[in-house]
Amino acid sequence: MASNTNTQRGHERTKRGVGLNSPTRPEALQSPLASLGQRAAITGLALYVIFAPHSVAASSIAIGVAGLGWLLRTVVSGSTGLRRSKFDLIIVLCLLWTTASSILSAEPAISIKKLTSLWSVFIFYLVRAVLTRRTALVMVFLLILSGATGVLASIFDLARGRGVVVQSFNSNSPFLTNVQPGDTIWRVGHTRIYSLTNLDDSLRSIPSDKPFSISIISQGEHVEREGVTISAEQQKERSPSGVIGAERNHLFRASGWTRHYETFAELLQMIAQLALGLALAHFTNHGFNKYFRVALMATVLLTLGIALTAMRTVVVAFVIGASVIAWRALRGTAKVVFTFALFFVLAFGAVVVWQTRAHNALSLTDPSSSLRYQVARVGLSRIPLHPLFGHGMDAMKKHWNEWGFPGKDMLHLHSTPLQLAFDRGLPMLVLWLWLMMSLWIEIAKTERRASDLSDTNAWGVLLGILGALTGFLMSSIVNYNYGDSEVVMLFWFLMGVAIKLNSQLIIQQNATGSEAGGVH
Repeated sequence: MASNTNTQRGHERTKRGVGLNSPTRPEALQSPLASLGQRAAITGLALYVIFAPHSVAASSIAIGVAGLGWLLRTVVSGSTGLRRSKFDLIIVLCLLWTTASSILSAEPAISIKKLTSLWSVFIFYLVRAVLTRRTALVMVFLLILSGATGVLASIFDLARGRGVVVQSFNSNSPFLTNVQPGDTIWRVGHTRIYSLTNLDDSLRSIPSDKPFSISIISQGEHVEREGVTISAEQQKERSPSGVIGAERNHLFRASGWTRHYETFAELLQMIAQLALGLALAHFTNHGFNKYFRVALMATVLLTLGIALTAMRTVVVAFVIGASVIAWRALRGTAKVVFTFALFFVLAFGAVVVWQTRAHNALSLTDPSSSLRYQVARVGLSRIPLHPLFGHGMDAMKKHWNEWGFPGKDMLHLHSTPLQLAFDRGLPMLVLWLWLMMSLWIEIAKTERRASDLSDTNAWGVLLGILGALTGFLMSSIVNYNYGDSEVVMLFWFLMGVAIKLNSQLIIQQNATGSEAGGVH
């Protein structure tokens, strides 16, 4: 009798709105305004995942739409749809410490302005408040599709080529001090260049004697050159550019519809892990079914995209994250075979790096690696000067050479742990490590729960998120990916999906347990 009562209560809890596909109480959503708010929030998040790999502006606007929808639903229904999580305290402490660090910064005006970048953690709560299991899975599928589309755009871009490869200049070229023979000029201002005629026409159309920027590809690196000028006399010449050269560059680093290959690589790394997680979950539970084949093709395409960015560290980070997925999802021979297959990813990535970047890039003796080492060494030496609250976010930009950093290009320390300690102090680094470890452990537990419940799609997504988090953390050692707004937005989105799935899997597990109790 008691067992039957427990079973009935489990079913009643599901009906009351704590079931797998209800973000808040169903009776609260009977209001047309509340339903409108929920639909707007879902639409906004769908637009976000579509634009996430391609445009920070569009994806930010989409999050704004989702946020307004959630606000409307909350006001009308009287419920946020949120529950407390074990991560709330750590997140609040991180926000408070960052704020204190900014107030006590070497440049408070700069650091306090930078606090606006903290808004992305809102996505973590928005996703948990709005999505259900079903809509979360739909969002992940849309994200994978969007990422794959970006890779196809990159392949087309590589086939078409970019800019004009400079062979030499005439004596009156406006680029004499900004560009070297062998470089590729591929943008003038915001205009992309595809031929010498295109370049000359662009130079004729810009205001004379006013500084403009150009984008060049030099030894595989994308570089921005500011302060280029052209006189009215130069614009009247037959070839205002003074460039001798006609070939396009086909050996550059892929960046999708953006021009930031670092960001594109970090985003693809996380998206590819999602596709891989779904592929291996379906393979383990259902063999070579159609979902496995589709997810595997998406994984291969996205992995190709990562390699084409020629980001050495992200390729390695992807392989490490993928290995975690394989070792948790596969058994026996399949586990060993897949792990060895990942070495082909490393080999292909090495070939792309060798073709598109400086030839000593593989030995880490290229100018980019040397600069990273110099910047990191200076940053590390200054952390003891301000160990508690750091120097303040972005304060280094005003004191770059004064604090001993090399060169004129103001960068960052190319390491998330190092940058956090430098900007916000060692306690912030401890808080961040605490947060990352807590997320990894919780997602690993959730992934096992989904596996035990034989929820293949949820298991696949959680496997992917665990791999994405692993890859993100590995890359963060030598990249400041936690400071890249597009990457952090996707990071918090995926963490929100994982925690939301966790809460709904617990409900499903409890309901299953109640039903099992009723049978006895």
